[in-house]
Order: sequence, then C-alpha cells, then structure tokens
Amino acid sequence: MTEWDLRKLHILRTLRERETVTATAEALRMTPSAVSQQLTNLSRHLGVDLLRAQGRRVRLTDAARLVLRHAEAVFERLERADAELAAYLRGEVGEVRVGAFSTAVPALVVPAVTALRATHPGVEVRLREAEAQEAYELLAGGEVDLALSLAAQAPSAADPRFTVLPLLADPLDVALPQDHPLARAEGLRLADLAAEPWIFGGSGPWSDITRGACEAAGFSPVQGHSAAGWTAILAMVEAGMGVALVPRMAAVRRDGVVMRELSADRPVRHVVAAVRKGAERGTAVGRVVAALRAVPAVARGGPQDPSAAEPG
Repeated sequence: MTEWDLRKLHILRTLRERETVTATAEALRMTPSAVSQQLTNLSRHLGVDLLRAQGRRVRLTDAARLVLRHAEAVFERLERADAELAAYLRGEVGEVRVGAFSTAVPALVVPAVTALRATHPGVEVRLREAEAQEAYELLAGGEVDLALSLAAQAPSAADPRFTVLPLLADPLDVALPQDHPLARAEGLRLADLAAEPWIFGGSGPWSDITRGACEAAGFSPVQGHSAAGWTAILAMVEAGMGVALVPRMAAVRRDGVVMRELSADRPVRHVVAAVRKGAERGTAVGRVVAALRAVPAVARGGPQDPSAAEPG
C-alpha cells in the first residue's frame, strides 16, 4: 500500500489554489526550491507525473487532480478529528480566531463576545478585522477559524475547502436628510424615493445590493454621488446631497440624518460565516456561531423613530 505524506499533499493542494510555485512558497513560508523539491519527491514516490510545465508556470496533471480529489476527503476527516478531539479534551474551553469585515466588528462580533463571556467564559475569541478576500485567505491558511462576510462574497458551495453557515439577514434602512419631505411619511416605500439622487459605491457588492434592491422595487437608482465608507455616505445624506440604503449593522446616529425602516420592499443583505470543511463540528466554533446568530437587532442599531428626529 502506498504511504501518503500529508505535508507534501498539502503543498500540492496549495499549489492548486495559488497557481504558481512562488506564490505557494510565500503562502507556506518555504522557498520555491523547497516547494519544487517536495513535489518532485512526491511525484517520484507515487510513480506519476504531478506537474507539467506551461510557459513560466506549471499546471497540475490529471493524476495530480485525482490525488487531490481523494486528499480533500482526508483533510476533511482530519479537520473533523481535530475538532472532535478538541471538544473532548477541552469541553467548553477553546480558542476561536475570527476574521470579520469592518461593520460586523462593533455591531455583531463584539456583542457576541460580550454574551459569551457571561455564558461560556472558557471560550476565548481572538478577533482580526479583515475584508472578505483576506478573511478567506486567512481561513484557508489556518490563521483564523471562522471568517465572516456578506453572502455575495462567500466561497461557492462547490469549494471543497469550506463550509458556509448562514448567520443573519441584516435589514437595509433608508437614510434621509432630517428635513426631507418624506423623512416622517408613514408607510415609506423604496419606490417613493425613485426620483432621488442615490449615494453608493461605484462597484462591488454594495453597489450590486443597492441597485438590486431598487430594481426589485421597480426603478433603477440614479447615482448622484459615489462613496464606499459609511461615514462619508451619511455625511453626504446629512448635507442633503441624496439618500442611501444603509445596513442596520452599519448605521451610526447623526443628528441630521433620519433612518427609516421601509414598510414594504424591505431589502436585506445576508451575512454568513465560513469554516474549514469538517471544523463546524468543533464545540467552541459552534458556540461562537450560536452567539453571533443570537445578537439581537437592537444591538446592531436600528431605524430611527421619525418623531425623535424633529428639530428641537
């Protein structure tokens, strides 16, 4: 029976993801020559060619893909073994490293950590702010155990490395200038704002979410201004430069801005967490996921009572 070297299989797997020997070496903190030597040894040991030169790059052979298809199942089982052994040995005690996007940190992760301290003090959360691409790279590299992102930025269900877990639907409220004619209107609908100049980013997930929500309400938003940060967006709304959809998690109170919950066409953005395949069985990870799901909407901010925005 062939003896399998998991370290060399991990190098081959990383090469598939990173595509070049140099990038693989950087990810694994090895030299390119060491990566090449390890893969050459693996190829010799298995008796098949694993790589084929293609210009300055190498590509995996069919034999290499066959090996990796079976190796993925092995890696998943080992992740499960690690998770279950940790749960057995530590019970309710464990460390969970979380990578989370910026608006999720104060609105979601911090309240969850606070709640865990009261209910499961043995579960320690180490937080690292990271946007989606970085968070999933950290997860794949074993540097975080849980990565939070918008569902639109999550890995595909076909990705063999990760399991994606739904967390919550974050409502989108509309931000209006305090003196806007509709700031205190009853039964406000997204379609009521079809003629307004809208403020959102020029591209990316948030642009797609804003355009998609407006189009679902029957109109295409006219982009009056472009901004990516919520501080800038709300400052422009306060100045009367336009209106914006704002996730409840990202909302920050400003005296000159009224946050209104929409009575119909209520758009949401979906927030998910991802773990390495098999690691979702870990007790500590499960506790953190449960705490994140339990964070009440009020802790994430909320729409403003129109009466509270009346000028004093």
